[in-house]
Amino acid sequence: MANYKDIKGVHVQSLSSDPIASQVLNGAWASGGGLNTARNTKGTTAGTQSATGVFGGQTAPGFTTNHEQYNGSAWSETTDINTARYSNGGAGTTTSALMPMGVNPGTTRVNNNESWNGSSWTEVSDVNSPRRGGGGVGASNTNALMFGGAENDSPPTTQSAKTEKWNGSSWTEVSDLNTARSTSGSAGVTNTAALFFGPPGKTEKWDGTSWTEVAELNTERQYSGGAGTSTAALAIGGDVDPPVTAKTESWNGSTWTEVSDLGTARRQSFGSGTSISALASGGYTSTQVANTEEWTAPADFAQMNLGQVYFNSSSTNAFKVTQAKVTGGSWSSGGNLPQALYENNGAGTTQSASLNFGGQGNPPGPAHPFTADTQTYNGSAWSEVNNLTTGRRMLGGSGTQTSALAYGGYTTPPSAPGTKAVTEKWNGTSWTEVADLTTKRRDVAGIGVSDSNALCAQGHEGTAVSTKVESWNGTSWTEKSEANTTRYRGSSTGSNTAGIIAGGETPPGGVSALAESWDGTSWTEVGDLNTGRFVFAGGGTSTDFLAAGGTPPATAKAEYYDGSTWTEIADLANARYINFGSSGHTAAQTMVFGGEGRTNSTEEFSAPAANYTITVG
Repeated sequence: MANYKDIKGVHVQSLSSDPIASQVLNGAWASGGGLNTARNTKGTTAGTQSATGVFGGQTAPGFTTNHEQYNGSAWSETTDINTARYSNGGAGTTTSALMPMGVNPGTTRVNNNESWNGSSWTEVSDVNSPRRGGGGVGASNTNALMFGGAENDSPPTTQSAKTEKWNGSSWTEVSDLNTARSTSGSAGVTNTAALFFGPPGKTEKWDGTSWTEVAELNTERQYSGGAGTSTAALAIGGDVDPPVTAKTESWNGSTWTEVSDLGTARRQSFGSGTSISALASGGYTSTQVANTEEWTAPADFAQMNLGQVYFNSSSTNAFKVTQAKVTGGSWSSGGNLPQALYENNGAGTTQSASLNFGGQGNPPGPAHPFTADTQTYNGSAWSEVNNLTTGRRMLGGSGTQTSALAYGGYTTPPSAPGTKAVTEKWNGTSWTEVADLTTKRRDVAGIGVSDSNALCAQGHEGTAVSTKVESWNGTSWTEKSEANTTRYRGSSTGSNTAGIIAGGETPPGGVSALAESWDGTSWTEVGDLNTGRFVFAGGGTSTDFLAAGGTPPATAKAEYYDGSTWTEIADLANARYINFGSSGHTAAQTMVFGGEGRTNSTEEFSAPAANYTITVG
């Protein structure tokens, strides 16, 4: 007998518009009250949309000392700064602000620093390095950070990487930016957390101690305005050399996303506020402008939920589902390894819980140095932990950040040289030697989800390529059915009951595109890679597998396997090959690190949720 669900169907929510991932994506710009004095510069405060100030700047012609404050609808003139300038830094609020550095009407860089107490400006201790066009953020006239800028007065400019922290009485030089530059946008409301973005698209994040390179802007630019914090910011307009742009991008702490454009394209605007309630005032189009735009992202919006099925009742009139499709994903920069490596390996479930171990490090040293170093990754930075008991390269690896296995590999003098069978178990704190592989080998296909679930397939025994497959049960290795194709140096993922190997090097010197899946008992050939390759890496499962890089010369190409076919997806930012580390127990959480050229870079893959039309019937 038919049940009620079969007769009546299931309830599907009807929405007038597609749901979105976050509040900021619901934002838009609207006109606000215009400045009394049209101007452009980089200086501003960390004020709000309804209480902010602008001071100094370039007018047509000349520089100004003018200081104006906004109350949410109109600008009012208040006490002027002491020294006219533009390309100055800025930090604070309408009652407690700071204005360091800049360039004066004689096109001379200045290092004087002025403090605002809510009624007047007072000159206080100078910055250590005079410059212009740098970034400035902070909470008040006693808490500020200044970074980057140009250190000379005429082209060719000398870009600065210097960072200085203000404590209310003096400036102290702290850790430099990774890339010296000026004319960038900035965001932040304290001297312990800041963001510096462009040009061209480079972004760096300050954690109070050091700068870390993070994901780049989607649209390269300079002279953009900025608002928000180091984890929730806006990049507003700018110059794409040429012309000026109206593009606005939102930063969520890990990636930039394009949101609604400004009404008026401009560069060098004053930006302030938060990522959901911001202000862009003044700036330059083909001349200085006075118009102000207010950014507002209403709190009332339809939240996107993965797996949600709904009916869009607007003009699309379609049933839709919210999914995170790997084929629509992209790569972004993560935290760098402490040292450059290749022939290393990795383990981990997600991009915030990964492990790197072994590999070949940088000279000086033997012709083929190897390392026992081990590091954990927390989503932004690598940290040194206890080393492998046996340093080696070309080793296999699998598991998680707290339960991993390292097996096989290769060592050189001063250790006993040659291919190894050694196996080590990681418990989240230290490595322990356990039962050896039955057959020593290197360049293996490593598969597994913990220190008690692993598969070591194929590899090189030192004199010949191996077809052997061994399964690990937590205490010992057992030989299993051999793979169909003799090869080594492929990419692999999965568990010891459901795994996959793709690509590899076939003797003598061939390149394979073959993929084979493992069901716990035997191997079955499945769809081939689009591009044959070897010495590459990836993450996921046997039916959700992302593989990237490989193939001398090094490639940046990445492919995704959905259980039946391979699809080319977004390339890595950096081509890499030779057994670099990777982790991720789903394709959407894959990350890669190290590689030939002895790189220390890390790349993280992300697949943002999106709404897709589905066929019902």
